[in-house]
Amino acid sequence: MQESNTLIGFLLTAFLAGFISIFMPCIYPIMPMTVSFFTKQSQGTRKAAFYGFSIMFVFALIGLVAMAFGAPFLNFISTHWVPNLIFFIIFILFGISLLGAFEIVLPYNVVNNIDRMSEKGGLLGIFFMALTLVVVSFSCTVPFVGSLLILAAKGEVWRPLVGMLAFGLPFAIVFTSLALFPQWLKSLPKSGGWMNEMKAVFGILEFALALKFLSNIDLTYHFNLISRNIFLGIWIIIFAAVGLYILGVIRLPKDNKVTKYSVQRIAFALLFFAFTAYMASGFLKGRELSILSGLLPPKALNTAPIDGSKLRPLPHDLQGFYDYDDALAYAKEVNKPLFIDFTGYACANCRKMEENVWPKPEVLERLKNEFVIASLYVDDKKALPKEKQYTSKYDDELKETIGDKNMDIEITKYNNNAQPFYVIEDTNGKIIVKQPIGYSSKEDFIKFLDEGISNFRK
Repeated sequence: MQESNTLIGFLLTAFLAGFISIFMPCIYPIMPMTVSFFTKQSQGTRKAAFYGFSIMFVFALIGLVAMAFGAPFLNFISTHWVPNLIFFIIFILFGISLLGAFEIVLPYNVVNNIDRMSEKGGLLGIFFMALTLVVVSFSCTVPFVGSLLILAAKGEVWRPLVGMLAFGLPFAIVFTSLALFPQWLKSLPKSGGWMNEMKAVFGILEFALALKFLSNIDLTYHFNLISRNIFLGIWIIIFAAVGLYILGVIRLPKDNKVTKYSVQRIAFALLFFAFTAYMASGFLKGRELSILSGLLPPKALNTAPIDGSKLRPLPHDLQGFYDYDDALAYAKEVNKPLFIDFTGYACANCRKMEENVWPKPEVLERLKNEFVIASLYVDDKKALPKEKQYTSKYDDELKETIGDKNMDIEITKYNNNAQPFYVIEDTNGKIIVKQPIGYSSKEDFIKFLDEGISNFRK
């Protein structure tokens, strides 16, 4: 049930990202183009359905590309500084573009060649019409697709495929409907001032999303430059700016002056100001911000060894190990079951579990008194000592970092690559709870821990 709920949430996120993308400005010109194309087609229903299928197929190809490279590649995309820096730059550039500084377009010869193929008619022409839609919408969909693939990298390797199918579904529904009912286009609002304002709001929000990618680099490489409060402070400024923009206090050169305040305008502005105030309570008073758990950097934690031992501080005054072998040896020494926490510095769901489930008294008491804990970060970029580096049996690649080793353990021993992932073993390294779990409710997590305690005592 837990896996099902997680998958449903993932697919809903992908679907909503696709739905939002439809309202981006670069999609708008394709609507009349679609109507014009299909008014010349016979057998409208069959061809419109094929058009919708083709749109989803093209988006799914993007997911297949990510899927083909496998789990380590997805983890690389999610945590390595190179892709995170690339995504940061892309989000900043698209944000500036949406604010009207410049226009991002693909080379004209690429778009024109694809468009010419779409004019050949028949099913092949319809397919290339769908390809034209995806290519022309590039400047609007890349930020959402990038976020989706980053999110997919934290799940099973097949998620990019089903995620991109869900992302493409709103496009297929809307443009298939336009192909079937061209007259619907007449009821759409004319582009103009509202479109420019929508572009600007999305542009400002791009900057907030871009910060998350810089934060991932900071966390996984232990630079410790972007603290929780610095992150919150930047987001507070950004979201307050959006609220002021909607009210007309902040204007861009191409914007019209706001002279009338509709109910919708005031409501959206208040929504952004309320969220700003919510974040300010965490910034000024240190409140836990459950809505943002997983997005914000974790609270600062001294990770130096405790009293010269290999024990390390963990969240909520827990203690544990960052190395599997050290943890297993200690579990044997104190005769306690080993609780393995496969986690990541850039793992949103890991932070949600640590901030919303672990602190519950009935959970914390069990973790503190009944288990030896091994927190194994799969995205830790610290180098392994030369003598501990090895070639994996899984992919024949040299494992040079702590994160490489931890990911390899999770894949080869437990046939899993998602985080969080929790395993309970005895002092010989044998699993004593047959079904490890991932992101879960407090109740399911307690059942999992109790089963481990009970089986160990037996």
